[in-house]
Amino acid sequence: MVAQELDVMEVLASAQDIADMIMASEEMKTYQYTKNRLAQDREAQAKIGQFQRLKEDYEEVQRFGKYHPDYERVGKRIRELRREVLSFPSVHAYKKAETALDDLLYHVCRTIANGVSETVKVPSDNPLYNLGGGCGTSGGCGTGGSCGCG
Repeated sequence: MVAQELDVMEVLASAQDIADMIMASEEMKTYQYTKNRLAQDREAQAKIGQFQRLKEDYEEVQRFGKYHPDYERVGKRIRELRREVLSFPSVHAYKKAETALDDLLYHVCRTIANGVSETVKVPSDNPLYNLGGGCGTSGGCGTGGSCGCG
């Protein structure tokens, strides 16, 4: 039992070392910088707030779908407003940094998972990582087979 506990402690220490390396990575520094820049961009924040308020209306409209009287208008406006939000340089830089950090985290998790077994599932929001039969390179999507991979 003591030997097993020591192994777990070593694994946890190694995990903390990996976390420290990620926190010190260029991807994390860029992410934090762009996140702070976005938070200080008053114009972008106002537009994001406007988008979030409209998103609530959109969710209400979606409950009724095309039968809601404002379905077309709200749908068109949310697409326009989303494009406006994404046009801000601070938003674009933040999204780019967020994607780079997400990629780093995915690759770290994939490396660890592969060290255990090729079939360990590692979820990702990046559809390119999920090309292996629609369920990732590991052969599983983590949805319990609801996507048809199981």
